[in-house]
Amino acid sequence: MTISTRGAGKAPAVLVLEDGRSFRGRAYGAVGETFGEAVFSTGMTGYQETLTDPSYHRQVVVMTAPHVGNTGVNDEDPESKRIWVSGYVVRDPARVPSNWRSRRSLDEELASQGVVGISGIDTRALTRHLRERGAMRVGIFSGNAVQDEGVLLAKVRQAPEMTGADLAAEVATKETYVVPAVGTKKFTVAAIDLGIKGMTPHRMAERGIEVHVLPATATLEDVYAVEPDGVFFSNGPGDPSTADHPVSVMRGVLERKTPLFGICFGNQILGRSLGFGTYKLKYGHLDINQPVQDRTTGKVEVTAHNHGFAVDAPLDRVSDTEFGRAEVSHVCLNDQVVEGLQLLDQPAFSVQYHPEAAAGPHDAAYLFDRFVTLMEGQRA
Repeated sequence: MTISTRGAGKAPAVLVLEDGRSFRGRAYGAVGETFGEAVFSTGMTGYQETLTDPSYHRQVVVMTAPHVGNTGVNDEDPESKRIWVSGYVVRDPARVPSNWRSRRSLDEELASQGVVGISGIDTRALTRHLRERGAMRVGIFSGNAVQDEGVLLAKVRQAPEMTGADLAAEVATKETYVVPAVGTKKFTVAAIDLGIKGMTPHRMAERGIEVHVLPATATLEDVYAVEPDGVFFSNGPGDPSTADHPVSVMRGVLERKTPLFGICFGNQILGRSLGFGTYKLKYGHLDINQPVQDRTTGKVEVTAHNHGFAVDAPLDRVSDTEFGRAEVSHVCLNDQVVEGLQLLDQPAFSVQYHPEAAAGPHDAAYLFDRFVTLMEGQRA
């Protein structure tokens, strides 16, 4: 990636998809070139949480909402210490942000962090193209990086694909850190960081949990060195078929029957640990309005998602696994994709979406309470 932070608003820009379709617009954020997997997000709010979610590492995010950047950028809402998207695509960026918490414009923030973007293109047409053809590699080129489109297309097709990508260790913490419990400490949880969002340990801390966030490379011995009452596996980027180390650690946790909770990538890790396969979705779920049914209660939740892969588990029956009986606990009502798993003979469950509500609805916050209940039951 080559970047410059000067002259973004005036520089010409072009977006080139790996199937040859292109869109011309203006530079937004940094000027230069960038590559990634093109995905679209249907959220009308929460762009700051999206940008700083490590799960978007090596993805170019297309915003379907026409106006982006209206509320600027603040210092309270980031989910990590940096922007992780590799590129950003908007139709009509805000000229002047307006919000009492805003500290700077989104354009300024993208430029300062070297994120190459493009504005002024028909994002609706681009989204329809991705829905029909599927997520694919893409390049954004602006300023001096704009060349003959044949040359740019060749560059895009040389970029790595998301299938087979092992990315969790690239975004995870390198050192263990602790998020203290809010109020009285009730439990200790070892959280494996595969690309964790900052709000997730905060939601656990609100429930009296002291969270020890461990690197993606943590061993089973590292996990139990903190004497956990429960173990958590986070969200994260990449292809779950490459995540052999987290699967090995999770299987060790399951063997010890310690209460276990996984979110997003953690759901796929649980699926693999139980013997199920995973597969790549055509264009993924990357939005904050997916209807998911909790099959254990029948309740339908409006949920926030960010996943391009899914677990291949049977919806119509209970499965026998090495660790006891397992079933699909949650399912997406739009396309019947597996959105949650649970073991029936020991305390372990996971969901594919994001219950921490950053950004997004609060319908699924009860899942953190369900984790607490498992740990209370184990202690009793």
